[in-house]
Amino acid sequence: MTDKTLTTDKASTAWNADGVRAWLDGRIAASRADQVVAERGGRARQDDCDQATAEEMVCTLLRGKASLDDQATFVAALRALLDRDEYIWRGVYDDARFDRHVRTYVRKLVKMAKTTTGFDRTGHYQ
Repeated sequence: MTDKTLTTDKASTAWNADGVRAWLDGRIAASRADQVVAERGGRARQDDCDQATAEEMVCTLLRGKASLDDQATFVAALRALLDRDEYIWRGVYDDARFDRHVRTYVRKLVKMAKTTTGFDRTGHYQ
């Protein structure tokens, strides 16, 4: 590896608060669209709707926080969200399943935040 490659790798893993905010906004829009599609699918797609609702809730709760400015503070905010006993949000079909989806999504974000990877993927499907 050359010095230039090392510098590029370090720069790509640096914390980018604006990029994370943009990623969260994109995920909120995508999860709302997924909820609409799942709602149209009826009873068979209720789990998909709960999963999309969990993603929307987590991203919405984190989007406006000042904790996005610092990587360690963002991870701490995620851990605090993970430590909650229950999650209440609108449009949930099964509370236990919704809680499980929220915890799974928060763990995914903790992993992403620690490694600062994945926030550059802004496509609808992750």
